[in-house]
Amino acid sequence: MAEKDVAEKQLFQYADVFANLVNVLLFEGRELIAAEELVDVLPRSTYRSHHGKKKLREQERDVAKLWRKNKIRIAFLGLENQSDIDKRMPLRVMSYDGAAYRDEMNSKSGEVYPVITLVLYFGYQRHWRKPRRLKDCFEIPPELKKYVSDYRINVIEVAWLSDETIAKFDNSFRVVAEYFSQMRKKEKYHPSEGVVQHVKETLDLMAALTEDVRFLDASEEVQEGVEYTMRSAMLDQLEEEAKTRGFETGRAEGMKKGRAEGRAEGRAEGRAEGRAEGRAEGRAEGRAEGRTEGKAEGIAERTLRTIRNQLRRHADYDIIASDNDVTVEEVIRIAKESGMAY
Repeated sequence: MAEKDVAEKQLFQYADVFANLVNVLLFEGRELIAAEELVDVLPRSTYRSHHGKKKLREQERDVAKLWRKNKIRIAFLGLENQSDIDKRMPLRVMSYDGAAYRDEMNSKSGEVYPVITLVLYFGYQRHWRKPRRLKDCFEIPPELKKYVSDYRINVIEVAWLSDETIAKFDNSFRVVAEYFSQMRKKEKYHPSEGVVQHVKETLDLMAALTEDVRFLDASEEVQEGVEYTMRSAMLDQLEEEAKTRGFETGRAEGMKKGRAEGRAEGRAEGRAEGRAEGRAEGRAEGRAEGRTEGKAEGIAERTLRTIRNQLRRHADYDIIASDNDVTVEEVIRIAKESGMAY
């Protein structure tokens, strides 16, 4: 988990990436914040727990920077990365922002300035449909509503950013936004051709957010000092994926063709076997019927009188059948037809 947390934060530690991200999301791409105007801020703060022994506890933002221009502190800017939806996100952000304001109050300079937190939501299968305001986190009795202060958070749904907005990002975060946008729209990713400045950190971030090992494998193969596009960085992974996809496609097509040929051969063999079996069964049935009819005719001509004479003497049906080489059923039939059944 610690490695994942580091991977999610390291790209945004670069001042140029952070400045570009904020300029696009807050100022529609106008370059109001310069990279050199950003100062790293310790993302940790402490608070005293009201549970148990009331110990001091620590909380940590993902990334935080101070925007300072001409030695004047303009704003505290924080980023929070979210792959999953957190229904208590307004409470978390309010806690982070409150800690930052407390530090301002306790500072020796006495300077106070706004605190802005952006929540980057990287989910692409569903919108963020959980609370974005403090008041939506709990049920408030109607009598108290007008007395409860609200707090709104800034959730950026990266996968739903417009193509125009994504195009304004510099190359590093642009490829991240492109990935989630493409996955939402097509569930497939086609890497872009633009050179990525912080390619290793970008791949590490992608690996942490998506848990896709292709990005991690590509990151481990990146060489320092070499320029990469996202496509060239992932060339080996894409080629392997293409081979796998080609194999699976060929296998599926082969199975489909094999099934069709098998059905055709099966039908042909079935018809041939059916005809052969039909002829064999027909011949067998014909012979059986011929024997039965021949026996009946033979009985009528040669042994009928003998059987009737034995019936008159009340001989046992089994003995009559055995003496005349006929079945017991045949003897019973003759007995019934002759009115001598017993």
